[in-house]
Amino acid sequence: MSEQPSKRVEVVFALPGRCWRENVSVPVDADAQAVAEASGLAMVCREATGRGPAAYGVYGRKINAADVVGDGQRLELYRPLTVDPRERRRRRTEKT
Repeated sequence: MSEQPSKRVEVVFALPGRCWRENVSVPVDADAQAVAEASGLAMVCREATGRGPAAYGVYGRKINAADVVGDGQRLELYRPLTVDPRERRRRRTEKT
C-alpha cells in the first residue's frame, strides 16, 4: 500500500488580541476550505466570530475556498467584518 502524496501548509487566523498558527500536512489536491478544516482553525474562527471564515488568502492575496493551496504556502483565514468600513468613516466624519 503506497502513501498518498502530501504537502505542508501553514494556516493562520488572527483576532485583535490573539493569533493562531498551525502547520498541517494535507493531500496535494486539498483546497483552501479542506486545509482550514484540517488545521482546526476553521472551528476556532466559528467559535470566535459565530461564523466560519469570511474569506481565504495566500500571503495577503484573496483566493476562493475551492482554490488549491500550494506546498509551503501560508493560508490566511479572514474573519467577517463587524462594521462596514464606509459606515465607520461616515460616523467618524459626522462627529467632527
